[in-house]
Amino acid sequence: MTKQQPKVAIVHDWLIAGGAEKVVLELHKMYPDAPIYTSYCTDEWREKLDNKVVTGPLQRLGDFRKLIPFLRIWWFGRLKLDGYDLVISSTGAEAKGINVPAGTPHVSYIHAPTHYYWSRYDEYLKNPGLGALDGIARTGLKLLVRPLRNWDFKAAQKPDFLIANSTHTQSSISQYYMRDSRVVHPPVDTKRFGNESTQKRHGFVITGRQTPYKRVDLAVAACTRLNVPLTVIGKGPDHERLKAMAGPSITFLGFASDHVLTKTVVNSEAFLFPGVDDFGIAPVEALAAGTPVIAFKAGGALDYIVPGKTGEFFDAQTVDSLAQVLQAFDSKKYSSSGIKKFAQRFSIEQFHKNMTATLKDVL
Repeated sequence: MTKQQPKVAIVHDWLIAGGAEKVVLELHKMYPDAPIYTSYCTDEWREKLDNKVVTGPLQRLGDFRKLIPFLRIWWFGRLKLDGYDLVISSTGAEAKGINVPAGTPHVSYIHAPTHYYWSRYDEYLKNPGLGALDGIARTGLKLLVRPLRNWDFKAAQKPDFLIANSTHTQSSISQYYMRDSRVVHPPVDTKRFGNESTQKRHGFVITGRQTPYKRVDLAVAACTRLNVPLTVIGKGPDHERLKAMAGPSITFLGFASDHVLTKTVVNSEAFLFPGVDDFGIAPVEALAAGTPVIAFKAGGALDYIVPGKTGEFFDAQTVDSLAQVLQAFDSKKYSSSGIKKFAQRFSIEQFHKNMTATLKDVL
């Protein structure tokens, strides 16, 4: 007689793009019958999740929904989650604040304590990243941050068990929410670069959305100073500023195809990661390609950069600090096969294994 699968509900802040959505995708594969409740979902992600997505009135607000956290708080708080054996929230914002019936376990996978209330409050005030709506967002955040922080703290006390995506996030959960958590690293498609063969490694590469906190400017400035090749893939609000400060050794590819991105990462001497991220999917993908990573010594990078084995750290977010490491860097000292093997501990299969073990412990 086969054991009956538990009836599960998955709840997520919004489904647009990024690493958090990849966690939801893998949770969906683990529990394919589970509905996925979210405040907003693109057509692309609705299709990826086999139309299991449940949205509400906030779906009709488009980008305007970003300005009204109270509406998201209201919507998640009114969700009816009766009849489930397990509820899993995946969140870096409001989804952890759901009300789950007594006796139903609620496990929350925390991507980060809500950035715009806590660790990146000052950054969001300076640059909300909403274009023409920046002024409204800035004023609203200044006026409302105290009650919103209070709500966020109380919401983080609701889940029965918290999972952190890195030791950095685990520390932030302890700092801001005063709770313990267990680390389960997010799923990384370590097979993405598997079919691309390495030719002669040349120059450095950096990818991702070009926003101030990613600190792409450090990579551009350091490589310009040393006159070493750097390929910059991606776009964002900082794009024109970065182009203006770049020297002749910097190449901007904009939004490159997956083939071009893969080929560039595989054949680079190192992947540069100068920002602070809660985990950081892109650098781990680079490791899966056998490419070492040079990262600022903070955030999620502490979980996967082993100096001399998978890459190197630079100690301060300054051009001088990064340039010093770049100047001394020799990609020939690293074992590409060894780096690839190390990266497998962050694979999709390992995520499934770790989540299954964690949920078994909880239940």
